[in-house]
Amino acid sequence: MFTVFSTFAAIAAGLDRRPYLCVPASPGRAYLPAGTEFSYGDVLTRVLALQELYRAAGYGHGHRVAILLENRPDFYFHFLALNGLGTGIVPLNPDLRPAELQYILEHSEPELVVTLTGRVEVFQDIAGRLARPLAVLDAERSEGQVPPPASPPPRAGVPGAESEGAILYTSGTTGRPKGCIGTNRYMLTTGQWYASRGGITGFVHGQERIYNPMPLFHMAGLCLVSMGMLMSGNCVILPDRFHPARLWSDAVETGATVLHYLGVVPAMLLAQAADPLERAHKIRFGLGGGANPALMDRFEDRFGFPLAEGWGMTETGRSTFNNHEPRPKGRYAIGRPVDGFEARIVGDDEQELPYGKAGELVVRHGGEDPRFGFFAGYLKDPAATEEAWRGGWFHTGDVASQDEDGMLFFVDRKKHVVRRAGENIAAAEVELVLLAHPSVKQVAVLPAPDELREEEVLACVELRDGYAPDLDLARTLFAWCNERLAYYKAPGWVLFVDELPLTGTQKVAKTKVFAPGEDPRARPGIHDFRSAKKRDGKR
Repeated sequence: MFTVFSTFAAIAAGLDRRPYLCVPASPGRAYLPAGTEFSYGDVLTRVLALQELYRAAGYGHGHRVAILLENRPDFYFHFLALNGLGTGIVPLNPDLRPAELQYILEHSEPELVVTLTGRVEVFQDIAGRLARPLAVLDAERSEGQVPPPASPPPRAGVPGAESEGAILYTSGTTGRPKGCIGTNRYMLTTGQWYASRGGITGFVHGQERIYNPMPLFHMAGLCLVSMGMLMSGNCVILPDRFHPARLWSDAVETGATVLHYLGVVPAMLLAQAADPLERAHKIRFGLGGGANPALMDRFEDRFGFPLAEGWGMTETGRSTFNNHEPRPKGRYAIGRPVDGFEARIVGDDEQELPYGKAGELVVRHGGEDPRFGFFAGYLKDPAATEEAWRGGWFHTGDVASQDEDGMLFFVDRKKHVVRRAGENIAAAEVELVLLAHPSVKQVAVLPAPDELREEEVLACVELRDGYAPDLDLARTLFAWCNERLAYYKAPGWVLFVDELPLTGTQKVAKTKVFAPGEDPRARPGIHDFRSAKKRDGKR
């Protein structure tokens, strides 16, 4: 099984009538409002028809195509069709603003963008600003017409395990998202791993239906869940996104047996009023990461199934899960390194630390090739790739500890990344936008605790002379960011400070902005914009 497509085709041959995709009903939704299911055979039929259109247009091994199709079944149809030709995809976040999309398209250099009717004009405008040709395909109104690629396929031969499957963009700490190269081997290995963890997360081949509110531009939604269900002959339930008020009715209606969640999901479900359907479902367990440990017992008691907390990164593919009893609770226990996935905790000198001591989490594959199953590298940045792999271990940038039984406990992020509702937000990216405003002299973006979303973006702003640190200016700065960044990246809190502390090299000393243990939200004069951070239709 050398590619995702060939794997799907082989499995579909034996599971022709079993469901692979289930779309819950959602009256008023722009697509499939009554809901539907697609069997493995249905999907394969649609994929083969699309594949012939792409092949006839000239797409082949080594091309790239960007896809913005939200969490619609069409995403799978186009992805699998292109994968069979050796054409990699660049999944796009529909919440990104035009400037953010332009950066990704400039960096990844796709031949084509496949998108929805309402987004065609945005991408045509972006294409007009790019140095190389970029065609735009309206997936809803294409009528069988696919624009040809502007360049010939750069690679000879048939696609295989090491061919590019997807470029997955993940926020780094340098202000610009990094493109992680995911090969076919990476994607299939990740899926096989996810479906074979056992313990309380034992998947039964051909009998599971996983409710997946994760976006398909994320590694978790596309590689862990979608590939995991493929490798185990199971079904993906695909809502357009997470709707806390509808989850239990969706779960009952679709017969969900598993829930994949983000850290925000348990808190949001616990905040809902009691619903008779919350115990009428068939869900046996949940997998995810980032949930508040203090909520675990309440969640499991109320809703009747356990949650297996895990840890993972786009770069690693495989994830650890706290999925074997007895499960430590009350701390961020994220599982043990098993089955050839090795981990250790190291200090700044790269030496392994004693049990219980917090340090950087580094991981690798335990076989001859320590990079087996991991991403193939950062696109156009081999230096960053090698730096991350120094000493033969992948350096995660996360701080963790490990006990004598091998259990890993997540502590914090080593770099300045805000993790809001499952999204990793590079502080430097938000800082660059704020620094472009004429009123801002200096800024430090930090994570502030948030009971619902784990963390929220806090902007500590030092103003230039002549500007008043009042609510009107705070509103102006929020709007400035919200117009230029995806809604979730805009500051949820704005705090004006007289002066930001600096290091000897004139960089902001973020660790000195607040006293140890101080809650930044308690500072007098802080402005709260969390309720204004909404999907507002602006891109």
